[in-house]
Amino acid sequence: MRKATPPIVLFAVFALAACASEPTSATPRVSASASTAAADRQGDDQSDRDHDDDKMETITYAVIGDFPYGPQKRAELPALVDLINADPAVQRVLHLGDIKAGSNSDCSDAYFADIRAQFDRFADPLVYTPGDNEWTDCHVAFKNNGLYTPTERLDAVRHVVFPVVGRTLGIHAARVRSQRDVDHRNRQYVENVMWEQSDVVFATFNITGSNNDKADWGAPLPANAANYPSQAEEQRTRARATRAWLERTFDEGRHAKAIVLAMQADMWDGTLATRPTTIDGYDDLVVQIGTLAASYGKPVLLLEGDSHVFRVDQPFTPGSPLFALHPNTPVAPNVTRLVVNGSSSRTEYVRLTIDPKTKNGNTFSWVEVPLQP
Repeated sequence: MRKATPPIVLFAVFALAACASEPTSATPRVSASASTAAADRQGDDQSDRDHDDDKMETITYAVIGDFPYGPQKRAELPALVDLINADPAVQRVLHLGDIKAGSNSDCSDAYFADIRAQFDRFADPLVYTPGDNEWTDCHVAFKNNGLYTPTERLDAVRHVVFPVVGRTLGIHAARVRSQRDVDHRNRQYVENVMWEQSDVVFATFNITGSNNDKADWGAPLPANAANYPSQAEEQRTRARATRAWLERTFDEGRHAKAIVLAMQADMWDGTLATRPTTIDGYDDLVVQIGTLAASYGKPVLLLEGDSHVFRVDQPFTPGSPLFALHPNTPVAPNVTRLVVNGSSSRTEYVRLTIDPKTKNGNTFSWVEVPLQP
């Protein structure tokens, strides 16, 4: 049995305007379509029919990211899992990446497995998208995160956290559509997934901090670095996969009531005086997202982590201080951006509610729920 709803400290409602190449590891990865038993498929098919019957029901998700950072936050992780499990409103959990600190924090297999074990404790389906701290920043040169090749670490994350393609983690795992299963050219991006619930299309993207992996890996790299994609190759192939996945998301969602895009990177992170950084690695993405969203015309929610401070804004609106940070930013006032707390900020989750039936434009609402009231 689930417990009563935990304390609520902040409620906000936002009214929307008009409206790497193929892995080289020998470890096998299983496709859900091949590995799921017939009875399981039959149960999922029935679940899909049930969703059709209640297609316009309100959705409530728990959203977290940039957590846990360091021993203290890792010690709080089981309690945060318990808190989310105890929330009767939550139907799914989204982790926006960065499962460890960005520097002086070893990117070991043992650490990945430890976090995976905690992910497995979530009662509801858990959808995770990778952050830069667990792969792009896994090098010695500037981050002191161990002698790794970043693309080798991405391969490791895929094998630990995405063991069955097209299936979430969590005790009550759910089916999702992986880029591997629908886009052969970009089939290594098993972490990019999509699903639909209550006439809303959701998609995750491997878009990371560290300027979308443009920050130099430096030297030295381990002796096996030649066995994995270089930084230049990684940037090229992931950019291609991201473009294709964004196009597919808006194509799949063209008749949906709303679209939700989830990623790790704060693509406007340079606005924070405490974290000055370069953000030109997101220029093309901002143009593509804004152009697709403007054409779509209906509510779009952009979920991000990376900058560690909760905020909500509209970066595609000309009046926003974010609007001019990327060249040629399209006007798309139907896009709302929500950034979650992380790192040393208060440990919490965001209870995100999506009402596709709304008549007044208040499609998205949210509540910050702290671990400690």
